Parts: sequence; structure tokens; C-alpha cells
Amino acid sequence: MRAMTNTNHKVVFRLSALGDVVLTTGVIEYWAQKYNCTFTVITKSSSSPVLENNPHIKNVISLDKKDLGDLAWVKKAGQIAAEYEGCELIDLHSTLRSRILAARWKGKVSRYNKFSLERRMFKMTRSAKLNTKLSELRVTQRYASALEENIPATSELIPRIYLTDDEREIAHTLIDEHDLGQDFISLHPYATHPDKAWPEENWITLINKLDDAGIKWTIIGRDDNVFEPQSEGCNFTSQLQLRETCALLENSALLITGDSGPMHLSAAVGTPVIAMFGPTSKAWGFYPAGPRDVVLESDMDCRPCSLHGKSNCKKDRECLRNITPEDVFEKILDLMR
Repeated sequence: MRAMTNTNHKVVFRLSALGDVVLTTGVIEYWAQKYNCTFTVITKSSSSPVLENNPHIKNVISLDKKDLGDLAWVKKAGQIAAEYEGCELIDLHSTLRSRILAARWKGKVSRYNKFSLERRMFKMTRSAKLNTKLSELRVTQRYASALEENIPATSELIPRIYLTDDEREIAHTLIDEHDLGQDFISLHPYATHPDKAWPEENWITLINKLDDAGIKWTIIGRDDNVFEPQSEGCNFTSQLQLRETCALLENSALLITGDSGPMHLSAAVGTPVIAMFGPTSKAWGFYPAGPRDVVLESDMDCRPCSLHGKSNCKKDRECLRNITPEDVFEKILDLMR
């Protein structure tokens, strides 16, 4: 049975990391309003919760590891293509898997410009010309290029997560139980790749400064090695579901983080972000772009050294160590005034 066969329904394909999927939501909202259409999104099961309750997304196809093996994916792609015959496929991943799906698709296929060659050339050369070219378009704008000749402004493509009243109530209960008040900030000291993490001693120094200033804080995120500063803050490491974390972020005054998925979660619930970039770069396009968001970077000849953060740094993360707790604390005070 075919689920959707009309031109007012489109299918978006985006796997990869959580933040990549979050960033599709602003583009989907822009297209929904411009073209009066609805969407099915194909993504990994781990990322699908951020798409729940979205009025523009009628269905989410959640893929597990078993779906993504070579032969399994060829079969799964054929099933999806048959079910959505006549709908437009929008490829926001542009990898072998999405190309396999496109090859089996029975309808129009649109694809975004990933700038893969330019990113790799910039990583090798640090060319100022390439830096300028890459920095001109944020990833959300590159996504939009799949359908748009005239690329929308970043402000028109801000990601959005639609929380439920129950999820907000959970966050309010946590805030009341832990006496966090209205002006607490959230800290995310973790990273998928260790070289993307701000050094632990810097986090400890920052937390001491927050305590001295009477600014309440909480730690969010998931990690096997729980960061446990000897202080009076509230640590929710690995205790909250993904959407509960989003609800807590919505109530935070700020999020302090590295280049991470929660950086995009925070932006998608309207909370300003202070993000510290080390081996990766703003030039990759995956940075928070809200009116009060701040990205801190070191000016070093060896940056960026990685597309995703797997840098095997030989300089002991000097690029991140150069971003001092004093720098971050000053930005916190600026944004909380």
C-alpha cells in the first residue's frame, strides 16, 4: 500500500549525527510554509525523537543498524521507494546510501550541495579564499539549496523542536526540585570525539567562577565517564531522555558547550549558546546562528584539523586550551546582563 503519492508530500533523507538532523527542521519548516507541503523524514532511530510532535512531519522512518547493512539497505530502499512512489525525494545526506535510494526512487530527486571537495581542500590548505566561500553558507542554507535557487537567510532557517506540555512539565518539576530558579545555565562538557572536548580543568575553573558569582548551573548530556565537579550544581548526566533534555534547555538562560549535538538542540528551543570550536571550524557550516549565539575559536595555523573531530591532536588540544575560562565567563556575563 502506498502511503503518499501526491506532490504536496516530500520525503527527506538525512542520517549521520544528531545535530545534522536537528538542522533539517528549520529548512523543513521553511519549505512547509512556502510550498504548503508535508514531509516524511528518513533518519536513524537515535535521532528520530527530535522530529516528534512536528506539525510538518507526518511520518518518520527510523532506521536501525540492521536496516543499513549493504544488502539490507538495498532491499529497504526498494520498499520505501515503492511506498512513496510519485513523491519528491530530497537528499540532504548525499552519500552512497542516499544514492542507492535515489537510484530506486520512482519520482523526482533533489539533492543539496555538500561542498565535500571544498571542505577537504580547505582542511589541507587553510586557503583564505576557500574559508570565505565555505563561511558564506551555513549548513541550513546548503540544505535549502536542494530546492531553492535564491538561498534564504540563515534567520529564516533556524531549527525548531516542538515540545509537548508534558515534557515542559517534567522540566519545570526538575527545576523546582533542584531549586535552579529562572536564570540557571546548562553545561555540556562532553564530546563524541575526545579532541573536541574543552579540557576538564577549564570546566572546573569555569564552574568555580559561576559559584563565586552566584550563578546556578546544571550539567546535561550523556557519557560513560560522568564529569563530577566538587561543587553545588546539579548533574543530570545520562539521566534524561533526549526530549527531556530539550525541555530543560528551553528553560536555561544559556548553554555552554563544545561543537556538539546539544549545541543544535539548544538553538532549536530558542536558548542562546556559547560554543567552543577546536579541531572543527565554523567554515564547515555546523554552528549556532541565533542572534545571541557566540562561537569561540583560536586563531591557529593548524586549524581546522578535522572534518568531524577525530583529529588525534599532537598539541594537547592547544586550540581549545587557548579558550580560557575567563573568556567564557566574560561572554556569560555579557549575555546574562
